[in-house]
Amino acid sequence: MSTSASPIAADPVALLSALIRCPSVTPDEGGALAYLESVLAPAGFRVERPVFSEAGTPDVENLFATIGSGAPHLVFAGHTDVVPPGDAARWRHDPFGGEVAEGFVFGRGAVDMKGGIAAFVSAALDFLQGRDGTPKGTISLLISGDEEGPSLNGTVKLLDWAARAGHHFDGAIVGEPTNPKALGDAIKVGRRGSLSGRITVLGRQGHVAYPHLAINPIPQLVKLVRRLTAEALDDGSERFDPSNLEFVGLDVDNAAWNVIPAEASARFNIRFNDQWTVNTLEAWLAARLDEAAGNEIAYELDLQPGWSQSFLTHSPQLIDALSDAVEAVTGRRPELSTSGGTSDARFIKDYCPVVEFGLVGQTMHQIDERASIDDLKALTAIYRQFLDRWFG
Repeated sequence: MSTSASPIAADPVALLSALIRCPSVTPDEGGALAYLESVLAPAGFRVERPVFSEAGTPDVENLFATIGSGAPHLVFAGHTDVVPPGDAARWRHDPFGGEVAEGFVFGRGAVDMKGGIAAFVSAALDFLQGRDGTPKGTISLLISGDEEGPSLNGTVKLLDWAARAGHHFDGAIVGEPTNPKALGDAIKVGRRGSLSGRITVLGRQGHVAYPHLAINPIPQLVKLVRRLTAEALDDGSERFDPSNLEFVGLDVDNAAWNVIPAEASARFNIRFNDQWTVNTLEAWLAARLDEAAGNEIAYELDLQPGWSQSFLTHSPQLIDALSDAVEAVTGRRPELSTSGGTSDARFIKDYCPVVEFGLVGQTMHQIDERASIDDLKALTAIYRQFLDRWFG
């Protein structure tokens, strides 16, 4: 089998520029998956682009590309969908221009995470050239179009689809921008869990001049909020930062100045470590809300779907191979980190060991998002060395 992809495919800078020029603002495919198919298919990858649906959400197109057969089976996971660029006039370069300037590739998605995809594709194609077009095992790319959206029609369904098609993964790398300051700072080997919820206090609507005829839910809601923020959830654990509960919204549907509202609600999110589960957090919340509410406050607690448990990857083969590759290229041994938010690794962990490693994330989601050309080439070299170690 010959790897006859065009020369641009082996150049991560040119590949990233081309991907950025695809305006794939979630959930639009924007041409990004089509471009990846045009690069991967000539190199011998079997490319499929399943579309998934969910009531109340837009249909999302995804990509699964695979080459080789049998074990070990490595999957690289990522997403081509990006957040909106905001006011394009505030950018120094067209957010969808993929312009190369000042030692960077500029554009929306440069680091989150089209840069990671460009680096891995370039590394994989170079690796395959040295193997007569096929690995001793299997390489797959699992690319979502829904990571920046509801995350309902992307990775979670693509994994199930691949498993039902008979694919078994032995290890996974997610190419998210995991490095805080410099390439090689950190490999993500786990993540805290995430749980969102809403507290609604039910009052009685009335005229502000006759408060004795109404029940104002706002002071009551404040009392519940104060109770939940009065104490820390924990002090952290051996491998995880402390858990934290943050209120993100206070909502009262009341445009009038002379009406006591019928209800008020507060939205919150909890990022929790391995000392908690969703069930134990629900019990913790209920106990403190009941204590603060007593017999005086009527409230409802509604936990939102889409939560994720914390996880920690235990795979010396995967972690050591990537750490060794990072150290060989950058000269620094990466920290094994569990900090930060969530990613699609929360879905992949149920199928195989997973780690995350990509570019420096300082400009992700910002105006003038950009990837350092030096970092992009170094990341390609890291992925390339990792492939040698994994399949060696």
